[in-house]
Amino acid sequence: MKTRLSFVFMMFYCLFILQYASAQQKEYSLWYSEPAPNEGAENIVKSRGFPYDKDWERWSLPIGNGYMGACIFGRTDTERIQLTEKTFGVKGPYKKGGIGNFAELYMEDIQHDQPLNYQRSLRLNDAISTVSYQYEGVNYTREYFANYPANVIVVKLKADQPGKISFTLRPVLPYLHEYNDDGTGRTGKVSAQGDLITLTGEIQFFRLPYEAQVKVIPSGGHLTAVNDESGNNGTIRIQQADSVVLLINAQTAYQLKSSVFTASPENKFTGNEHPHRAVSQCIQKAADKGYEALRKEHIADHQSLFNRVNLRLCNETPGIPTDSLLHDYQRGKESLYMDELLFQYGRYLLIASSRKGSLPPHLQGAWSQYEYAPWSGGYWHNINIQMNYWAAFNTNLAEVFIPYVEYNEAFRQSANEKAIGYIRKNNPDALSAIPEENGWTIGTGANAFSIDSPGGHSGPGTGGFTTKLFWDYYDFTRDEEILKKHSYPAMLGMAKFLSKTLKPTDEGYLLADPSSSPEQYHNGTTYQTKGCAFDQGMIWESFHDVLKAAAILKEQSPFLQSLKEQIGKLDAIQIGESGQIKEYREEKKYSDIGDPRHRHISHLCALYPGTLINAETPEWLKAATVTLNNRGDKSTGWGVAHRLNLWARVKDGDRAYSRYQLLLKKYMLENLWNMHPPFQIDGNLGGTAGVAEMLIQSHEGYINPLPALPSAWRDGNYEGLVARGNFVVSVFWKQGFMNQMNVLSRAGGDCVIQYNDIARFIVKDAKGKKVKTIKEDKNRIRFATQKGNTYYLNYK
Repeated sequence: MKTRLSFVFMMFYCLFILQYASAQQKEYSLWYSEPAPNEGAENIVKSRGFPYDKDWERWSLPIGNGYMGACIFGRTDTERIQLTEKTFGVKGPYKKGGIGNFAELYMEDIQHDQPLNYQRSLRLNDAISTVSYQYEGVNYTREYFANYPANVIVVKLKADQPGKISFTLRPVLPYLHEYNDDGTGRTGKVSAQGDLITLTGEIQFFRLPYEAQVKVIPSGGHLTAVNDESGNNGTIRIQQADSVVLLINAQTAYQLKSSVFTASPENKFTGNEHPHRAVSQCIQKAADKGYEALRKEHIADHQSLFNRVNLRLCNETPGIPTDSLLHDYQRGKESLYMDELLFQYGRYLLIASSRKGSLPPHLQGAWSQYEYAPWSGGYWHNINIQMNYWAAFNTNLAEVFIPYVEYNEAFRQSANEKAIGYIRKNNPDALSAIPEENGWTIGTGANAFSIDSPGGHSGPGTGGFTTKLFWDYYDFTRDEEILKKHSYPAMLGMAKFLSKTLKPTDEGYLLADPSSSPEQYHNGTTYQTKGCAFDQGMIWESFHDVLKAAAILKEQSPFLQSLKEQIGKLDAIQIGESGQIKEYREEKKYSDIGDPRHRHISHLCALYPGTLINAETPEWLKAATVTLNNRGDKSTGWGVAHRLNLWARVKDGDRAYSRYQLLLKKYMLENLWNMHPPFQIDGNLGGTAGVAEMLIQSHEGYINPLPALPSAWRDGNYEGLVARGNFVVSVFWKQGFMNQMNVLSRAGGDCVIQYNDIARFIVKDAKGKKVKTIKEDKNRIRFATQKGNTYYLNYK
C-alpha cells in the first residue's frame, strides 16, 4: 500500500511539474541591442548568381501566418517592414513563375537618433516581435505579429507619454515595370484615403491582380492622407498620437485549383474575382475586433501549436544578444541554450510559413525581398520540400502538413498528364489506355503555378520521396480518415506510375530506366543510368507503404498483387568495393562516378527519411556509415541538415551533434536563418527534424527514446515529441540514462518501446495501477494502451 501511495504521489508530483513547466515554459527569444543595419544597395552582393542583401538576410526578423510573411528591421530613424505574400507570382529567369517581393512599408520621419536602452526581439513563445527604447526621456515600444485566424499583420506603436507618436507611413510597390515582350511587367499604384492606404496592380505574366491595404488607427493626435497629383504615391502622416495600430492584409486573385497547373500562364486566373473585396473584408473584420482581441487570438492560436513541445538541456537563459551568442558559439564557446533555441526556431518558422488554407513553405519559407526569389522560391522535390516537412510529424505539428496535401491534390491532374507523357516517352509498352491507371508523377522543379516531370538531373524516385510524407502523415496520426481520403490515394497513384518506370534485366531485376541521382554530374554532364540507388530505394519505399496502407484499409486488387511481386525485384541497396552504399549499380569503388563530396547524398535516402536501411540490415547500416564518412561535411546548409538526420539514424549521437553544431557554426546568420547560401529555410527545418530524430525514433516498429543522445546533452528532458502510432512522449534523463518516460496514447493500440534494460522499468497508468507488459527481450517491452490515456514508466 505504501508503495502504491508513493507512486501515486510521485505521479501527481510529476504531473504538477509538467504542468508547471508548460505554464512556465522557458522563454525563447532572438534579441539584439541595435536595429538592423541600413547599408542599402551597398550591402547587396551576388551569391550563386542571385542577389544577397545582407541587411535583409542577416538581420531582419521574420513573422508570418502562412499566407503572408513580414520582415522587421526595428529601425528608429525610418522603420522598414518588408511584406511577402505567397501567391504573388512573377516571371523569372526560368521562364516560369516564382515568388516576388509584394511591398515595402516605411515609417519615415521618426528620427530618433541614438536611442537609449534599445532592444528588438522576436519571442518564439508568442510569435511577437518587439522594439523598445528610450528617447529624450520617453519610452517607446512597438509590437508586430502575424495573426493567422484573422489573416492580418498587426503593428502597434506607443509611448509612455501622450502625444509622442509621429511618423509618415509610406508604402512602396517595388520592381514596377511597364508591360513588355519578355512578360516581366508589373503595374502598381499606391493611394491613400482617410485612414486607409491601398496598394493595387497586376502582374503581366499571369495577368494576376493583387491588392494590399494598410489601415491606420491612431489613438489621439492627427491623421492626414496625402496623394501626389496623379493620385499615386499615397502616404498617411500621423502627428502627436498616443499610440497607433496598423492592420495589413495582402492577397492576389490566385485560387488553388487544378487549372492553375494546366492552363497557360495568362489564363490561369481568368475569371477569378479581384482581391479587393476579400482584402477589404479582412481589414474591416480585424478593425472591428480591435488590437487587444487580435493579440489575444494570435497568442492563443500560436501557442496551441508551439507549446506542445519542450526541450530542456540546461536551465540558463543567456543575458547577451543573439548575434553575440551565435558569434561566441562559432568561436568555440558553445551554448546548450543555443541548441534549444535553434530547435524551437525551426518549429516557429514552420508554424509561421505553413498553415491550413495557405500554400506550403517555399524555399525561403514565407519570405522574400527580391524581385524574383532565388531558385524561384520553389518547391524543389529532390529534397527541399520534403525537408521542409520532416519536422512536422515528430515535433507535434502534423496539421501544418495540410497545405502540402491541398497543393498536391490541386496539381494531381497535371501530374497525371505528365505521368502519361513520361511513360509514353520512356516505356510506351507499359502505358495504360485508362489515364488514371498511369498514376501521377512529380519532377524536381515545382512552384505555386506549375510542376515538372522527372528527368534531367533527377529520376522518378522524386515521387516516392514525396509520398513518404503522406505515409508519415498517417503513421504519426493513425487517423484512418487521413489515410483513406488523402494518403492512400496519393501513394497508390504514385505507385502506379513508378511501377511503369521499371524495366526487367537479364538477372531478373526491375530497374528504373532512365534513372538519375539528384543533381549528380560526371565528366561535366548530368549522369543518367539504370536503377540508381535513389530511384530504386524510393520506389521500394513507395511500394512498401502502399502495401501497408492497403492492408489497413483492406484493399485488394490485381495491381496490389503485382506490387508484391515487383518489390522483391528492386535490388535497391548494393555494397561496393570500398564498403560503401553504391550510388550507381555500375560503381565499384567510392567516387568512381560523380562528385565524391556532393551536397546531395541521395543514395542514403533509404536510411533517412526512408526505412529500407535499418537496424535489421546491419551490413547496409555499416555501409551507410562508410558512405557518410566519405561524403564528408563540406556542403550546403540543407546538405549538412540531411547529414545530421542520417547520423541520427545510424544512432551515432556525437557524430549527429557535430553536424548540428556545424549548422550553427558555419551556416547560420545572425537572425538564425540558414544560408545555402543564400538563405534557404530547409536547413532550419531539417536541423530541427534532426534534433528530434536524435531524441526519439519510431521507424523500426518500436519507440526508441534517446537513440542518438550526444555526450554533450548529459542531463535533460523533453516533453511532447511524437512517435509513430500517435504516441506523445516525454523523457527525462540523467547522466545520459533515461530514468522516466511518459507516453500519451492519442490513438490507442500496442505501445512497443526499446531501450537499454527497459524490462526493469515499471509501467503504471494514471490511477497508479501497474500495467501488464510483455517482455520481448530485456531491451524491448510491449503493452496495450487505451486512446486518451497516459502511461508512466519509471526505473526500478
